[in-house]
Parts: sequence; structure tokens; C-alpha cells
Amino acid sequence: MSTRNDTVGFIGLGMMGGGMAANLLKHGFPLVAYDIDAAKNDRFAGLGATIADGPAAVARAAATVICIVETTAQAQAVIVGDGGIIDGVKSGDTVLCMSTIDPLLVKEMHAQLAERNVAMLDAPVSGGVPRAVSGDLSVIVGGDAAVVEKCRPIFEAMSARIFHMGGIGQGLAMKLVNNMITQVTKVVVAEAMVMGTKAGLDPQAIIDVIQVSTGRSATFETCAPRYLSGDFSPGGTIDISYKDQDLKTSFAKALGVPLFMANVSQQVYQMGRAAGFNKEDGSALVKLYEKMTGIQLGPRA
Repeated sequence: MSTRNDTVGFIGLGMMGGGMAANLLKHGFPLVAYDIDAAKNDRFAGLGATIADGPAAVARAAATVICIVETTAQAQAVIVGDGGIIDGVKSGDTVLCMSTIDPLLVKEMHAQLAERNVAMLDAPVSGGVPRAVSGDLSVIVGGDAAVVEKCRPIFEAMSARIFHMGGIGQGLAMKLVNNMITQVTKVVVAEAMVMGTKAGLDPQAIIDVIQVSTGRSATFETCAPRYLSGDFSPGGTIDISYKDQDLKTSFAKALGVPLFMANVSQQVYQMGRAAGFNKEDGSALVKLYEKMTGIQLGPRA
């Protein structure tokens, strides 16, 4: 029979969290879960999870609680807000913030939880929805090394790689570095593909050449085929990418670091949002360039 110490709490059963929580169940972890979407709760009840009625209730039932929500404000409300995790924890518990949020706020929440003798790690993930489902994510962790080791079996159930980057907030700092490269590159690839097509090159031929040339990258290989197929189903939405870029530019300002490309490309994501592409994959930005140049790389609805 499972105990509170054996049980993992999980808050946020969305695109990323859903796959991650399912993998915890597959690896035999007793799971207490909650999402604001009742349909997601129903799905996980069917998979064998116990469904709580809110974040505090999740924390009362589990000694380790994972939070993976979309925004900094949501994470703050879930973890330290009224009725949040902080209202249900006990001394010695652990909170794992796996959302991509403000690294500076995580340090503040860490301090609040520490006053109650509750440990916290920031542990954002990279790999996208397919790898969340397959369990092939990378977990990028900040926090005390002893707590990381304590939580390693939980991370291993959801991921293939665990990187401990240093103290609290350093996992998120690393995640923002990675996301900046990916999200800026998506804009560059869209511009390059449209320029080449406008010049008369076959879009598929452009892909064939780049895949064996120096312009090749993981981002190119993911988004370029979508430009031709017109499949912009979300692996990560434009809204989320815009939010991430807001985090990067704000964090850089706090550090005194200039970011030219992230600030410029953020406005392209904002254009995508203004055009109504909010919930489509970031590769949908190519439609902006197609409209401006009068060409089309592939079929469009």
C-alpha cells in the first residue's frame, strides 16, 4: 500500500505535463493529480491517478509535488498563492517547479518554502510534446545536489537525460538559453525558406541541401518540413514562445546583458499572435512571411 512519502503530486496535465504524468504512472509511482480542466482530470482518473480538488490538496497527499503550468503568474499562484501547494506541504517535503518561468521569482518562492523546511528545485524540461510522451525529455535542474539525487528516480521516469546546472534558478537560466536559440532560429529559417522560394528555388530542394549543409540544426529539421506540409499543430504554441521570449528579455535586462535577436524575433511572434496564430506551432510564423511576399511554400487551409 502506498504512503504519502511514496506518492508524487502532479499539477498541470496539459501538452507537456500530460505525457510526463502518464510516464510516472507507467513506472509505478502512485500519483495524485490536479488540473483546472476537468476533462484532463477525468482522463488521469481513468489511468489510475487519484484526483485532488486543488494544489493544496495535492500537497497534503504527496511528499513530492510537481508543478508544470504555462506562465510565471500561474506557477506563483499554484505554488505559493492562497490554496496553493504551500498551504498543504509538511516539513521535509519537496516541490519541483518544472514550468519555464522567471528564474528570479523561483528564488523568491524557494525562500518562502525554505521557511517551512520544504525543499524546492527548478527543473524545466526540453524536448517538446512527442518526447514528453515517449519519456525522452531532458530535465535541466537547479537546486541543492542532495535534493536532486533524492528526486532522481522521479526525473528518470519522465526523461532520458538529467543536467544539474547549479543552485536554485540555474536550471531555468539554462532553459532560457536553449529556448532563445530555438525560437530565434525558427524565425531565421522562415525568412530563409521564403527568400529562397521567392528567388525561384524549389522549397523541398532547399530542405534537401540544408539537411546536409552547415545551415542544418535540430530546429530546422523540425520546422522546415512543416512549412511545406502546412501542419502547424502545436508542439509548442506561439503564445508559449512569446512568453518564453518575454522571460529571456526581462532576465537579460536584470543581468545587464543586451539581447538584440531575441527582442527583434519576439516582435515576429507578437505579429503571429496578432494574426490569430496563438495556439498554432511556432512554425506557423512562416505564414506571415508568405503573406508579405506573395509566395506559398505549401498547402494552406
